[in-house]
Amino acid sequence: MALTDDTQRFAALSARLTGFDPADLADTGLVEVYRDVTAEELGAERYALLLREFGDPCAATAAEDIPGGELRAEARALTYLWYTGSWPGPPPRLVSPRAYAEGLVWKAAGVTAPAAAPGGYGSWAEGGGL
Repeated sequence: MALTDDTQRFAALSARLTGFDPADLADTGLVEVYRDVTAEELGAERYALLLREFGDPCAATAAEDIPGGELRAEARALTYLWYTGSWPGPPPRLVSPRAYAEGLVWKAAGVTAPAAAPGGYGSWAEGGGL
């Protein structure tokens, strides 16, 4: 599948905010889903502004480096989305069970998301997760 310029810029911004390689983000299969969620949650104008201000390779490298309170909060929300699979609330919006399972928090910890691996209840205790 060919990535659009918008999707590539979104993936580049996401990689800088999360600290994960764009290929790792692409492997989740959620780049386009998260792009759509972000655009919906922020609205078209705020989403475009976020990409315009920070969607190029020379932009800031972390949410804390992004100037301005509102865009910083939006960058943090995007980072939260990648790490947890949900958009921050209140109440938080879980994107999907797959988004939960692909959350970067689990990859950063080197574990499988609880209840996301085959094997049934308690399989994590047998060495499959934690």
